[in-house]
Amino acid sequence: MAGEPRDVVSTVLGFARTLRHAGVDASPDRVEAMLAAVAHLDVLDPTAVYWSGRLTLCGSPDDLDRYDAAFAAWFGGEAPRTRRPSGVEEQRVAQSAPLQTAEAGQDGGDPSDLATLASGEEVLRHRDVAGLTVAERDQLRRLFALLRPAAPMRPSRRRSPSAHGAVHRGRTVRRALRDGGEVTRLLHHRARPRPRRVVLLIDVSGSMSPYADALLRVAHAAVRARPASTEVFTIGTRLTRVTRELRLRDPDRALAASGSAIPDWSGGTRIGEVLKAFLDRWGQRGTARGAVVVVCSDGWERGGPELLGEQMTRLRRLAHAVVWVNPHKGRAGYEPLTGGMVAALPSVDHFVAGHSLAAFEELAAVITRA
Repeated sequence: MAGEPRDVVSTVLGFARTLRHAGVDASPDRVEAMLAAVAHLDVLDPTAVYWSGRLTLCGSPDDLDRYDAAFAAWFGGEAPRTRRPSGVEEQRVAQSAPLQTAEAGQDGGDPSDLATLASGEEVLRHRDVAGLTVAERDQLRRLFALLRPAAPMRPSRRRSPSAHGAVHRGRTVRRALRDGGEVTRLLHHRARPRPRRVVLLIDVSGSMSPYADALLRVAHAAVRARPASTEVFTIGTRLTRVTRELRLRDPDRALAASGSAIPDWSGGTRIGEVLKAFLDRWGQRGTARGAVVVVCSDGWERGGPELLGEQMTRLRRLAHAVVWVNPHKGRAGYEPLTGGMVAALPSVDHFVAGHSLAAFEELAAVITRA
């Protein structure tokens, strides 16, 4: 019996970490309040667990949608919701999918089932998306809703008041004049950071079709987080800008609109030619200048690798950093031996995997650090 409370506590702590990753300020005192509430409830009742967390962990109306997505992703099933009251109609809670595993569907149960489900979600985060079943893909879509990529920042010429930094001579002198001509305090300012542009080039050729949907969902999360400083293009036999389509709020609608706009889905690959078209039309004119450019491709190139190498050299001179995402890098024993990868890698700053949700989270961290 001594092990049961630890299972529930670890599950709640893991859920709190997921909430913080989704942007909800689940502070330690709020987590403690949820644990105190759960101690008086049936932990096998999904509605009770849902409301105990919602009433203790959420601090503003802006947290509610993120809380629902995190709850569905961490515990499985849909988050219980309330119906809008009509007249004197009483609010009622809709039933959700059970929190228990299939074996726990019998009468009774163990609180450790919550930890079992949580560990299942953790395993799914590291699974290769190309090998998932339809049900697992549906579950992974909920986890994609938790991605909140942070934009890399760059210093700007504009400065703002700060407690530290260079001395602002003008403000310091004006303050001294108000104090009778005596400098009583040094006032400081520092450069105000601005988000750096992020450009994603996503390969939608036939060899990348098992990963194209997941990569576009990552791109949708990036566009939703920073719509003004994120650009998304697809590459195959031609270049297609899909930034406008990915600005739709609903990810499924955004991907459907993007699919309609892409004429070369699951076609061939001419990365060198398409990259040249991007640099000539967009990159050289400012889109790639000082940006973090992310190329998502397995490197299979039908054209000559020499052209790809030349265009990657051009891109490296323009961009602040170049990141190459290859889904096959996450496989054991993989070596970048294809002609396209051999030509591209000398101009790449970060070479990362792109086969699972955990790899996409690491990609978001690499972009932020860049």
